[in-house]
Amino acid sequence: MSLWQTTLDALTLLVSFDSELWEIVAVSFSVSLAAISLVMVPSVLLAFVLAYTNFRGKWLLLSLINTLQAVPTVVIGLLLYMTLSRSGPLGDWQMLFTQKAMIAGQMLICFPILVSMMHGALQSSDRRSVETAMTLGVSVPRIAATIMWETRFPLCAATIAGFSRIVTEVGCSMMVGGNIMGLTRNIPTAIAMESHKGAFAQGVALGMVLLSLALALNFLLTSMRGKGYLRT
Repeated sequence: MSLWQTTLDALTLLVSFDSELWEIVAVSFSVSLAAISLVMVPSVLLAFVLAYTNFRGKWLLLSLINTLQAVPTVVIGLLLYMTLSRSGPLGDWQMLFTQKAMIAGQMLICFPILVSMMHGALQSSDRRSVETAMTLGVSVPRIAATIMWETRFPLCAATIAGFSRIVTEVGCSMMVGGNIMGLTRNIPTAIAMESHKGAFAQGVALGMVLLSLALALNFLLTSMRGKGYLRT
């Protein structure tokens, strides 16, 4: 089948609202949005602590977080699979091959990325304003809220980067989700499976969805920054 014909077939699947295709898209987005939502607040809090406090073992913790970013997703999937399998310590939870397991895996993937990028963003803010606010007796929550508002653009950029990372990962989702149609089959695992079978039209269509999402997120971020909503 030619590339042109495959592209036409992919577009047909998209505009005809093929139920199987959009079910895969719905699973992928719901899992990844749940994962990023659950991990965002802990990531911001830890990044803030790392940026504005000093404690014993801080640099060791930072080194660990930076190292975890480089761990392959399939390794995270393997460790989570061993933990959630029947013989594993959390086997009684019966989470393996469910969306909950996929969410847990994507949270583990996303957390160090968000902490590292948010830590860099918070560190780049003006520390003198923080010191001045503390000498004036301003409460810590108010100081934190002010800093996060000043660094809202890089924080939003970090969130988008983290979401992009997990919505496109395939190794962990395949291992702990099982690629079950209608339940755990998401966009990356579907592309891998359909391409392996030689059914490229659905894979190309799903790839178009991911590309459209990436363009939409970056356009939104750039547009908000241009209008001053996210200007630092």
